[in-house]
Amino acid sequence: MSRFIIVSNRLPITVKSENGVPMLSDSAGGLATALKGPHSKSDSLWIGWPGDISRIEKDRIHELEGKLSEKRFSPVYLSSSEVNKYYEGFSNGVIWPLYHYLVDKVQRSAWADWKAYHEVNQKFADIIASRSSGSDMIWIHDYQLSLLPGLLRKLLPNSKIGFFLHIPFPSSEVFRILPWREEILEGMLGSDLIGFHTYSYLRHFKRAVAKILGSDEDENSEGICINGRNISLGVFPIGIDVERFSSLARKDEVQNEIEGIRHENPDHKILLGVDRLDYTKGLIRRLMSFERLLEREPELRGKVKLIQVVVPSRTKVDSYEHLKKEMDELVGRINSTYGSIKSLPVHYLYRGISQEHLSALYCAADVMLVTPVRDGMNLVAKEFVASRNDENGVLILSEFAGAADELAEALIVNPYDVDRLALFMKKAILMSENEKTSRMKRLRERVFNYDAFHWTSAFVNALEKVAMPLANQPLVISSPDDFEKLFEKIKRVPEIHLFLDYDGTLVPFAETPEIAVPDKELLEIISALSVHHGIDLHLVSGRTRDTLEKWFGHFSLSLHAEHGFFSKMSPESEWIQNHHENPAWKAMLEKLLDEYTLETPGSMVERKSGGVAWHYRMSDPEMGVKQARNIRKRVDIDFQGSKVEMFNGEKVLEFRAKGVNKGAVILKTLQKNPGSSTCIAIGDDRTDEDMFAVLPPGSIGIHVGKKNTRAAFRFADIACTRLFLRKLSEL
Repeated sequence: MSRFIIVSNRLPITVKSENGVPMLSDSAGGLATALKGPHSKSDSLWIGWPGDISRIEKDRIHELEGKLSEKRFSPVYLSSSEVNKYYEGFSNGVIWPLYHYLVDKVQRSAWADWKAYHEVNQKFADIIASRSSGSDMIWIHDYQLSLLPGLLRKLLPNSKIGFFLHIPFPSSEVFRILPWREEILEGMLGSDLIGFHTYSYLRHFKRAVAKILGSDEDENSEGICINGRNISLGVFPIGIDVERFSSLARKDEVQNEIEGIRHENPDHKILLGVDRLDYTKGLIRRLMSFERLLEREPELRGKVKLIQVVVPSRTKVDSYEHLKKEMDELVGRINSTYGSIKSLPVHYLYRGISQEHLSALYCAADVMLVTPVRDGMNLVAKEFVASRNDENGVLILSEFAGAADELAEALIVNPYDVDRLALFMKKAILMSENEKTSRMKRLRERVFNYDAFHWTSAFVNALEKVAMPLANQPLVISSPDDFEKLFEKIKRVPEIHLFLDYDGTLVPFAETPEIAVPDKELLEIISALSVHHGIDLHLVSGRTRDTLEKWFGHFSLSLHAEHGFFSKMSPESEWIQNHHENPAWKAMLEKLLDEYTLETPGSMVERKSGGVAWHYRMSDPEMGVKQARNIRKRVDIDFQGSKVEMFNGEKVLEFRAKGVNKGAVILKTLQKNPGSSTCIAIGDDRTDEDMFAVLPPGSIGIHVGKKNTRAAFRFADIACTRLFLRKLSEL
């Protein structure tokens, strides 16, 4: 029976030991809040690390597991070394700063922790697989588990897998700094649906996949098609439990504390900042801007106060210790310069505070400062808005926070521009009551309509729709047993007509066509097949006559060049032209493609007797796709009515005369050789689908790779193709 499985780095609880007895308390984080409803209302399982349990007595671990089981939590136990390397090291020392564009903060020493990062992701995968029915819906969260979707896809191919990234996905130019960029992208692409907070993060991800893995980047597509799989992408900005914050602000103890804060500061406009200690939060620039405000606006001195709450975080990391020291010094400088006996301009709290006290601060503040230099979403901004039942207060929000895409009625600022941020502080302080109310009403409408529960249901509903298993998929042939079953069928026929594609089937694609020459192993396989008395061997390729002649002309086989435009049936025979050339359209088309080649660095034109091809494998992925799309539009218009056929290959546009295709080669061969022979056709791309389409009953079509195909069988890769052909030559 399938169920819903939630996977996160940490379980939404804190484990404590009281006299050696394990005790659980709920966490109050954004993810825990957002998923509390779905987890409690369905037969779900939440898998994650329970935190440090070293203080729990060993003979009490079973009690801990019993309490976790009651809450439908399944623990992934991590050693202190794993936590240090996987979490503190690679996750927070490499991925966190890089994804936030702070390349100078990337810890080179943590690069050595990649192995631990991979091993912990594999540990998660193994535990999930052991707890899964094999057809569950699995929702994986955040950057610590980027590899997990791909690892799970191998273990649970029929499960619906969703992944949500809670931090920014950076520009492809920044992401490419990572040595393990391919592995991380391939890990995320094991999902059926990948969610982001904003469209810009989604666009950066698509661009990275196109640039690094070579997928076609189609700006009109809502997802990615790669290796025969369609991965959906979506924008799902996370919300908060708005009713909780709104209700908390109405409590008597909170209202009393609000009055106390205002009574202590009767003549001050209060600016508020609430942040975890982190270099992404823009804390230094915020303090510098406040200092600039006091410097330039002397009339505001003694009338404004900045309350800055900083929650300690990663206190043992050097960069965080340095940030704390820099903040202490800057706060001291501002207070010593602009303070007085009666008041200090910066009220600095370096500690965690209760939810009630936080709510009171939200409600008492005149201006909320949320000015990170980069942030995936930032829920503090939404918490402030939800708390303002009085529809008052001003939100100053960094344009580099994901929340800025939603909360347009805030004062949107560039936190790097210290002077302008100071001006916005002044604007917020002096804003009219009508404008404050107007802005806050619209902000609250947005925050209340798109809360945490809307976020959860939107993602889950999207995952249910896109992650349906595909029907009628080819049988994958990969194991020795699979080969034997196939060979049992082949052994019963007196002769085999074997049709082989070349590029992508027998050899990997190369940057330019002339590089993909046959190696020694392939030549040995072709030689063995060509002399086999029961095999009629045909090589059917888009390559030119001269190339096929040079590489394979000395073997006893039939060569078919340019997708069957030319054929040579034996080493002694001449090349036969199977179709008429049309020099009129060909010359015009070559001229058009030459123009686009000049405009598209890395592209090239391949001229053939019966057609022409435009290759863009070496061009910029985005530009190559765009130019290919423009070429298709031009051809549709300029060559309408011409006897030219156009189709997409692997980073190539092929143009040929209508009626020229690989399927015609098979039909012609069968006309000359009627009888009880069996056809085997092996290929990897669109041109080979023409062969599979005309195979007679009882034949065997084999697609190489993961693209959609009408073939009944599938090989995983070229190595599998070669193994099959070698075994076939030995029958």
